[in-house]
Amino acid sequence: MGTALLATAVVVATVAAGCGDGADAVPKITTTARAGVAPVPPQQGAYFGAWVPPEGTGLASSKPKPSGSETPTGTPSGAPSAKDAGKPGMAPVAGFEQRLGRQLDIVQSYRGWKSDFPRDLEKSVADGNRYLLLTWGGADTQEIVKGDHDELIARRARAIKALGKPVFLRWSRDMDKASLNDRVHSPADFVAAWKHLRAVFKREKVDNVAWVWCPTARGFGGRAGDYYPGDDQVDWICADADAGGGYDYRDLSEVMKTFLEWARKRQKPIMVAEFGVPKSYGTRRAEWLREAAKTLQDPQVKAVVYFNSNEEAQGARDTRRAYSVTADKHAMSALRELATAPYFNPRNLPVISGG
Repeated sequence: MGTALLATAVVVATVAAGCGDGADAVPKITTTARAGVAPVPPQQGAYFGAWVPPEGTGLASSKPKPSGSETPTGTPSGAPSAKDAGKPGMAPVAGFEQRLGRQLDIVQSYRGWKSDFPRDLEKSVADGNRYLLLTWGGADTQEIVKGDHDELIARRARAIKALGKPVFLRWSRDMDKASLNDRVHSPADFVAAWKHLRAVFKREKVDNVAWVWCPTARGFGGRAGDYYPGDDQVDWICADADAGGGYDYRDLSEVMKTFLEWARKRQKPIMVAEFGVPKSYGTRRAEWLREAAKTLQDPQVKAVVYFNSNEEAQGARDTRRAYSVTADKHAMSALRELATAPYFNPRNLPVISGG
């Protein structure tokens, strides 16, 4: 792990400005994660990351077009990720970074509740100078509290510990969705399960994890805040903030408004772990991303992760849930502008011309 990644200290500065519309002052940002061991916020700006679907899934709209002299893996030798392109699971990430013009700070992976991990991608990310954002599926909260899954939890805790690198752990995301009621049951059940999970990790002496609590942004118009386990139980507060398939056009500022109002009451760094602009926005996708860049330059927002995938789409004609920008020249250019802006490059990683 590079020196820049480990040297980031706990943020204790107070920032005065809010985000739009006379928002309250941003609170002092603190974290319970151990600096140099688990991921902590950058002192200035926000980490930039992405979910890039694995090869052969058909979830991204297209592969990037190569340019320049090619390595055997298809990544130009001058790209910041060329040396990592041959690592297991990393070729799609390296290709996306080529188009982006810089290395990602955060690479996201998704694993089901009973899935074994780390797998190739997680190991390769941990082996380099990127943070791993591991999104782990949920299970029946009442069964967790009863201890029915303790052996599985302990096994996964030991596996994460064995990576020996800082890991963002986002467990049971979107727990506020009505479609998950059958296994989440209630906010109280979720909070109890969260605390139980953390207790097992503590018993296994896992300290390289930053716990990311992540409901939907739209849920803060309802009961999302009721699922919050408490400031002593959460390292990063988070929201999934897609533009919403029911709108012809909707700025990210509108999507995040109620979440940011809620977050102002917490001395926690914010992660936006899934944001994306749907293909249905057509020629306005680039405009949406440039407006999103303004919204995300909020002093409390310390990590943003683009959802470069079409997996939510229900068929090729469902453009309202297709978020990959790889094949959209103008949208990809706007995302590159965002990712290479100094605010979203707090580690000052090298920037090259996009492919």
